[in-house]
Amino acid sequence: MSLVLDQVHRIDVQLDRLHWAKHASSPSSLSSESDGTAPSDELVDDAARIGELQAAIKLLSTSTGRNTPLSSDRIQSALRLAKLLDDSLNARDLSQPDRPSSTELDLEWLLVSKATAQTHGLIIGLLLEQTLPLGWDIWYWDEVLASPYSLGIYSLQTLPVKLWQWSRNVYGDVRRKLRPREETTSTDQARAISLSHNWSRFYGLITDSIRDHPLRGAQSRIVSPFMLYRSEVRSKQQRLVKLREMSACGLGVLMDEGMNLDSDEGSVSRSKGDKDEWKMVVMKSVALMESVLRNLTLDLATHEFEDIIFTSVEDDTELSHADISGDESRYRLSLMASRLQLILQVHLPNHISTSKQLVSKCGRPSRMVRYWLPVTAFLLSSSTLLRIAVNRKAELVAWIRDVGATTMDFWNNWVVEPVRKLIGTIRHDKDAEIAIMSKESLKGDQASLERMVVDFARDNPPTASGGPMDEAELANVRAKVREGDLTPVLRAYEKDLRRPFMGTVRGDLIRALLIQVQKTKVDVEVAVSGIDALLKSQELVFGFVGLTPGVLVSLGLFRWLGGVFGGRKGRLEQESRGQRIRLLRNIDRILSGSVPANNGMLSYKDHGMLLCEVHILRQSAQRVMPGNVFTELLEEINELTDLRTGVERQIRVVDRIRWAYSAWIR
Repeated sequence: MSLVLDQVHRIDVQLDRLHWAKHASSPSSLSSESDGTAPSDELVDDAARIGELQAAIKLLSTSTGRNTPLSSDRIQSALRLAKLLDDSLNARDLSQPDRPSSTELDLEWLLVSKATAQTHGLIIGLLLEQTLPLGWDIWYWDEVLASPYSLGIYSLQTLPVKLWQWSRNVYGDVRRKLRPREETTSTDQARAISLSHNWSRFYGLITDSIRDHPLRGAQSRIVSPFMLYRSEVRSKQQRLVKLREMSACGLGVLMDEGMNLDSDEGSVSRSKGDKDEWKMVVMKSVALMESVLRNLTLDLATHEFEDIIFTSVEDDTELSHADISGDESRYRLSLMASRLQLILQVHLPNHISTSKQLVSKCGRPSRMVRYWLPVTAFLLSSSTLLRIAVNRKAELVAWIRDVGATTMDFWNNWVVEPVRKLIGTIRHDKDAEIAIMSKESLKGDQASLERMVVDFARDNPPTASGGPMDEAELANVRAKVREGDLTPVLRAYEKDLRRPFMGTVRGDLIRALLIQVQKTKVDVEVAVSGIDALLKSQELVFGFVGLTPGVLVSLGLFRWLGGVFGGRKGRLEQESRGQRIRLLRNIDRILSGSVPANNGMLSYKDHGMLLCEVHILRQSAQRVMPGNVFTELLEEINELTDLRTGVERQIRVVDRIRWAYSAWIR
């Protein structure tokens, strides 16, 4: 619920408690009308009347689960349903001249009180809705006054409006000057006057009107146009500040003084006069609401506004001689219902229209005024832009096609394909394995080296006798070749180096060299196979490395597009956090800069400004806080808005809110 609904609900609960407390103290009042002494038709009429009143009371109660206050039409319809307005009351009195029962009077008082509470909430909600947007308009004028550039833009924006107003003034002056001459000139004389003479006279009137209403006034000849615009902006801003202060003061007066019943559950044993005090409070609240709405838009200081309101309530003749007991009770009920109707039908619409006119005149210009310059520039250049687009249609289409093709190729080659290879690596797919050389290449080259060394050893036996080598010796040579030992070949190579010519002629030297070349090839392949094994052990890492650039570029692009087209939620959340911080700052500033009264409480204006800031803070916190945390915050807010706690305690409450709910505020 909002601040307004809480206020109305609190008053409604107090009214119900007062009503039931009275019947609890005198239970015989409920049955005094049904003890059999009255005629049956009167009992039927009383029962029907009580049913009507109960239906109207149910319509005005807050226990029906509504999330919005009642409208003006619903409140008036409830009063008409209960037949408490002048016409319906007179008609009912003629048909039922007998004195109404006490139960009927109590229900009528409860009905009018609930209607007053709903009207009270309606006016408070109206003042809140009226005061809150004024801050944005005041901030707009601050931005305009911040720099000469902004002031120049404002002068260009409002130039057509000023020209239109000047043209209307000149046209109206010409019409006023033409009307007496047309009345004094007869029809025959008008025909005799030539057309050129009429045009010359009309031109002379226009010239005189322009001279009487110059586009640049006398002030513009003394000061610069920028100073005039600055003065105009400051004047509008000051009027908006004045309206906000007056609205905040009226809001504070209604919240602090209106419908201030302050009943407790232990009030059952009070005297009858004390029990009827709440009726006087309701009547004074009606007079207070009427006085606030009448004087809210006047050009007054806040203390003068407060004095006028309280003086008018104290001097109200209908309250000074009020007698709410006996036969006067029905008359007071009719009077209160009529005043409520007057508030809802006259004072409230008049205040709304007057405030809208003032805001329309002094608030920030409309969108048409603010954006006519860029819209006009776009419309004037639209033909040129269209012609450029038509002439370069083929290039634009080719560029769009290339962008699309590049995007698809990037997606397929740098995102889809690396992902497919990475999945194959995880599943040990042979097609996805990383390999520098094939497995069979090393085996073939090593087997060829073994055969070459064995054949060389067989042709050049290393034994001293020079006889052929047996199979055991050849197997030993093969084993040493696998380990990289080429001793038979190297010994023959060293021997042939002593007589290289003879070794070359026999071919043994060249053969040994070729075997060493094959050995070098095998060594290189062994090293490459080691690197290949290392790559295979880190195959998954290389897969992720190959996928990373495409994924990073894609994520960056998607985040940018999301920020452009779909990032409104994130920006709103960031702005909402900043708004809550500024609201706490404004609340702290209101409390710190206030001048408390002798009792240490806020003034009505400061309390109204505090209520506006708290209302926005409450709505913003409700969207982000969990239910139990928000319930705890409501306790702090109720203590913060209670005027009786004093300024010092309210400042401590703000500090507690700042550190206790920093997770949702900052």
